[in-house]
Amino acid sequence: MHLARRGKRVMVLDRFGVAHDHGSSHGITRIIRLAYFEHPSYVPLLRRAFELWRDLEVDAGEPLLHVTGSIDAGPADSRTFAGSLHSCETHELAHQVLESAALSLRFPGFQLPASYLGVFQPDGGFLVPERCITAHIALARAAGADVRAHEGAIDWEAEPGGSVTVETDLGTYEADQLVFACGAWAGQLVPALGGLLVPERQVLGWFDIADRDAFAPARFPVFNLDFDGEHWYGFPEFGVPGFKIGCYHHRRERVDPETFDRAHVGRADISLLRSCVETCFPAANGDVLMTKTCLFTNTPDEDFIIDRLPAAPQVLIVSPCSGHGFKFASVIGEIVADLVTTGATRHDISRHRLSRFPGLRGL
Repeated sequence: MHLARRGKRVMVLDRFGVAHDHGSSHGITRIIRLAYFEHPSYVPLLRRAFELWRDLEVDAGEPLLHVTGSIDAGPADSRTFAGSLHSCETHELAHQVLESAALSLRFPGFQLPASYLGVFQPDGGFLVPERCITAHIALARAAGADVRAHEGAIDWEAEPGGSVTVETDLGTYEADQLVFACGAWAGQLVPALGGLLVPERQVLGWFDIADRDAFAPARFPVFNLDFDGEHWYGFPEFGVPGFKIGCYHHRRERVDPETFDRAHVGRADISLLRSCVETCFPAANGDVLMTKTCLFTNTPDEDFIIDRLPAAPQVLIVSPCSGHGFKFASVIGEIVADLVTTGATRHDISRHRLSRFPGLRGL
């Protein structure tokens, strides 16, 4: 969309079609938050992402970003609580620190251990990913982009100092520049990245709620939580019945995106999710109403990759990944358009360069 609006000739090739459920960008709701425990350097990108999501809402004529506030909680020395507080203080974000009892009084759906602390940041909330993707695609097409769904790349070649050719199952195309934004398939299309971008199975569960008011968006912020040696995240009830929760890295299963069973969710998956629900969100410890699987595509440090291939600078690798990238999609689009059109961007992406991985071969 950003490239097409800048007057560039753009072709989009998507093997599975628009807003599909094979990758990392589906599941009804996705968290967006300014208080970023991962690292304060993400906050400026998030501020711009919020602006662009709001612009997209106006252009698309529909709500896409729902503000609930966000909670980042855990023991006082946990990465989630301490990191979130550090980001808030570094960037002077509006926030409150709540002890567990105060958190439960304000948001009754939360029943965290008595010693836990939480950072409440009022700007957090969730995006509706399928609608976000559809809106971006519709506006890209309106600006002249050629969007080709159900057409997968088979091979590609970059001429030294020249153009790039992409072969698909339906044709062959030539362009000045090529952007790979293919998630778990990046290692297949760029083999040198195979050991760097690792696909992982992730499971989300929706649990029936005894007290629906306590889990409504107006009374239940999105959250990140360190509990029992794991990292958890969740959402209010929205769109479909149930309280949605996931465990970051779930059962740590590396998978092949071509062959892993997307439909199967077993007893061990549900037991893991329920172990947090029954203690920390007991009013939502009902029957499982729905489950979904998706893919994380993890880098070793869980930061993104946004960079050109050294051996083929016409090719840009874009992987806002490791389970926390969707919220950045709006600003990543702007960054990619900057890099393609001018070779530089005003946004700080130094943390996301390939050069942080020394010794990579074949790039």
